[in-house]
Amino acid sequence: MPGKRRKLSNPLALTVMTTLWQKPMHPYEIAQTLRRQGKDASTKINYGSLYTVVQNLEKHGFVEVTDVERQGNRPERTVYGLTEAGREEMTEWLSDLIAVPAKEYPIFETALSLLGALPPDDVVRLLQERLTSLDVQVTSGRAVLEKLYETLPRLFLVEVEYQLHMVEAQAAWVRSFVGEIRDGSLPGVEAWRRFHETGEWPPELEEVEQRHFGA
Repeated sequence: MPGKRRKLSNPLALTVMTTLWQKPMHPYEIAQTLRRQGKDASTKINYGSLYTVVQNLEKHGFVEVTDVERQGNRPERTVYGLTEAGREEMTEWLSDLIAVPAKEYPIFETALSLLGALPPDDVVRLLQERLTSLDVQVTSGRAVLEKLYETLPRLFLVEVEYQLHMVEAQAAWVRSFVGEIRDGSLPGVEAWRRFHETGEWPPELEEVEQRHFGA
């Protein structure tokens, strides 16, 4: 059901459920598996809170204790497995995330919405710095991906592919936008520049703001 309010909303909970879907594990093994499978590259994982996440999943009936391991003098390790309710929640939650586009709020979008507060030439310089970093990410990302293709099926690398394509798309957009500022083809760029030179809000921009956002 799209847009359903879930008992747990932390993406790490979903990641833990899909890990336990593979087989029952104790929390330390879950952490090892997440690292080994590279899930920390696509999900914000706080390993210190992993036990809390598992406890919350158990509280809501999504995982259950399946065994308690004892090895010599080592502390006991509680093994958790996915319940039927957990399988249903995992399937529904994951299906929702794949099928329904969600509005996210990347910090770069926030900065772009406010860039008029900086002079155009400064914005060009700063975006050029960003573009340099993005180009490095693209080059290294392609090399890493090609190396991974040698040992892993593509199915296990789709999130890495997606990340690389998003960086490439951002770099292409930034490069184009910088070009528009530089050659003056960006509508309103001269008024933007005059504002920072004179400190006076250009009448044409004020008119646009009133027309679209109300006085």
